[in-house]
Order: sequence, then C-alpha cells, then structure tokens
Amino acid sequence: MKYDDEFKRQTVQKVLDGQSVRSVSRELGVTESQIHKWRRAVLNNGDGKHSGAELTDSAALKKRIRELEMENEILKKAALIFGRGS
Repeated sequence: MKYDDEFKRQTVQKVLDGQSVRSVSRELGVTESQIHKWRRAVLNNGDGKHSGAELTDSAALKKRIRELEMENEILKKAALIFGRGS
C-alpha cells in the first residue's frame, strides 16, 4: 500500500510526540518497521518544514512538558492530602 507524505508525517509526529511505535502501528495498521523507516527519513532529511534536529528537540520538549504536568498533578494531590492533616 502507498501512503501519502502527509500520512507519513502525521504518523512520525505521533511517535515524536511520545507514543510508542507499537501503539501507532496498531492504531494505524502500518508495520513497525515502516514507521521506523519513515522516522529515520524525517530525522535525516527533515519534512520540508522543520529539520530533524528541530523535530527531535520538539519531541523532547513535549515529553518534558508531559513529565512536568504529571509531577504538578502529584504535588497538587499531595498538598490536598497533607492539608487535611492540619
């Protein structure tokens, strides 16, 4: 099956945003090896809009934001629990 460039870009973006290759593969019905191939191509050549380094930086920043949001939620819950004990 032939996939258009937009589909490939969106598929790779899901992986760069933090989804596992396996889950994207199952979700979209594309083999994991094909996704890895598209990801390598995007990171090596860019997608015409962003360089591979920019995409990697963007993915790392998004991952860090998710981590910080989770930490923030944990701290909010801890504050509620410890606030009740006073």
